Amino acid sequence: MSSSPQNELHKELKSAVAELCRSFPDAYWRDLDAKRAYPEEFVQALTQAGYMATLIPEEYGGAGLGVTEAATILEEVHRSGGNAAACHAQMYIMGTLLRHGSEEQKKQYLPSLARGELRLQAFGVSEPTTGSDTTQMKTLAQRKGDKYVVKGQKIWISRAEHSDLMLLVARTTPVEHVKKRSEGLSVLLVDLRNAPGLTIRPIRTMMNHATTEVFFDDVEVPAENLIGREGQGFRYLLDGLNAERILIASECIGDGRWFLERACRYAQQRIVFGRAIGQNQGIQFPLARAYANVEAAALMVAHAAQLFDSQQPCGAQANMAKLLAADASWESANAAVQTHGGFGFAEEYDIERKFRETRLYQVAPVSTNLILAYIAEHVLGLPRSY
Repeated sequence: MSSSPQNELHKELKSAVAELCRSFPDAYWRDLDAKRAYPEEFVQALTQAGYMATLIPEEYGGAGLGVTEAATILEEVHRSGGNAAACHAQMYIMGTLLRHGSEEQKKQYLPSLARGELRLQAFGVSEPTTGSDTTQMKTLAQRKGDKYVVKGQKIWISRAEHSDLMLLVARTTPVEHVKKRSEGLSVLLVDLRNAPGLTIRPIRTMMNHATTEVFFDDVEVPAENLIGREGQGFRYLLDGLNAERILIASECIGDGRWFLERACRYAQQRIVFGRAIGQNQGIQFPLARAYANVEAAALMVAHAAQLFDSQQPCGAQANMAKLLAADASWESANAAVQTHGGFGFAEEYDIERKFRETRLYQVAPVSTNLILAYIAEHVLGLPRSY
C-alpha cells in the first residue's frame, strides 16, 4: 500500500526538522539552561526554515498548512531533545489576527511574521489576582479619542522580552457594567518596541522558560490596533485555545518519546549484578506502560488536529489531547529518572532538564484540573463545579 501525499509530507517534515535539530545538540540546551538564556540561534534557524509560518496562509507568505503539520514539527523538536516553548506561540497567536483581524491588519502584519521580520509570540492574558478566572481580569484599556490607554498588570507572559508584538486581552468595559461577565473584554495588538509606560520583569522559574510579568502604566495603543470588535475579546480568546492545546500536546508526545528512547538505551547499556538492568521487569514494565500511554495519547492528538483542520468542533478532543499527552510525558519522565537512578539527576544526562520542562504541562497553559472540570461539565453534562 502506497503512502498518501499527506503521510509523505509528514515524513519529510519530521526528517527535515530532525536534521535541523542535530545542529542544536544536548550541550546547546544544557548550556542555555544553566544560563537561563533564550535560544536565539535555534529560533532564528526555525524561522528561516519557514517553520514558524506553517499556519500562515500562502497569500500572506506562509506555508498554508494545518495544525496537523504544525504539531508534527513541534513534536519532532521535542523528540530531538529541544524545547519549542521558546517560540511555539509564534505559530498559533497569529490565529486571532488571521481569523478576526481586518484585511488591512492582516496585510500589515502577516507577511512580516511569515518572513521572520516580526515576532508575535507574547500573549497577555494571565493576571496575578485572577489566575484562570479570565473574565475577572483587572487590566483596563480605556478608549480616549484615537487610542486606548492601558493600565494594569499581567503575569506569566512568556517571551515578552523576545517579541516585537503582544496580543493583549484587556477590559474595555468594567465587569460591573456588563450583563455577562464574559462581555467587555477586547484584544489589542501592542507594539512592544514602542510602548512608553510598559515595564517587563523576568521571573526566574524552575525551567528555562523566558517568562515575565508585565506592567502597563498608561500605555497608549492606537485604536486601529483593536482586533475585531470591541467587547468580543473573550470569544476570540476561546477561539484560539484549541490550537494551543493541540500543539502543546504534540510537544508532550515528543517529550514522552525522547524520555523513552533515552531510558531504553540506558537500560540496555547499564550493567548491574552482571546483567543489563533492562532485563529486569521492574525496569521494563514502567517503560512499557509509559510507551503504551504515549502512543494512545498521540492518537488523540492526531484526532484533535484532524478535527481542527477540517473546521469541526474539537474543544473536548483538544482538551483531552492535552490532558492525556501531558500525563503520558510526565509518566515517561518519571520512568526515565527511575531507570537512570542517580544519573537521572545529573545535568550531563539531560534527563533532569527535560524532567523540569515537561512538568510544566500539568499546570500550563491550562491545568489538569480545569480540563477535568471542562470534560465533566461540557461532555458528561455534570453541574458546573466552579
